[in-house]
Amino acid sequence: MRKLKLQVQMTIDGYIAGPNGEMDSMVWDWDNELKTYVQELTDPVDCILLGRKLAEGFIPYWANVASNPGDPEHSAGKKFTETHKVVFTKTLENAPWDNTVLAKGNLAEEIAQLKNQEGQDIITYGGATFVSNLIAEGLIDDLHLFINPTAIGEGMTIFKGLSSKQSLTLVQSKSFDCGIVVLHYQLKNNG
Repeated sequence: MRKLKLQVQMTIDGYIAGPNGEMDSMVWDWDNELKTYVQELTDPVDCILLGRKLAEGFIPYWANVASNPGDPEHSAGKKFTETHKVVFTKTLENAPWDNTVLAKGNLAEEIAQLKNQEGQDIITYGGATFVSNLIAEGLIDDLHLFINPTAIGEGMTIFKGLSSKQSLTLVQSKSFDCGIVVLHYQLKNNG
């Protein structure tokens, strides 16, 4: 069975963005060791899951990076552009992006179907509402939380909507020179 991994940046007090989606509290000047960590995390991935709101910025951004061979993130742009994407939406009728399909059904059923298909790992990225729903349903196998050295006091979280406690097992913690600490957790029942 395929694994669903989450990669998300967050503040030390647990917010992935400010109240209005601001991401100015995140560290974007990553050191080479962190870039290597991310590459190793994404190399075994052949499917990206996104909520519609994040997809509207994520997909065009990385397509632009992929089209510019001189961009320092060109190889990441190619990976994200060439990897099959599934966008979860209740409003879009057609996928306006290449290599992308829409999922409009029950979240848990759609994820179960994707996990049972042949293939490599699946990854998702923050979008507060979408990821909150994935976490609340217990659908994420591996959480890679990129903890930034900032606190903002309020904002968007990925842990709202939990109806019961979820126990996690720490697999690894790693600090990087840019100030980010990555905490890799697994759900205890997905161990």
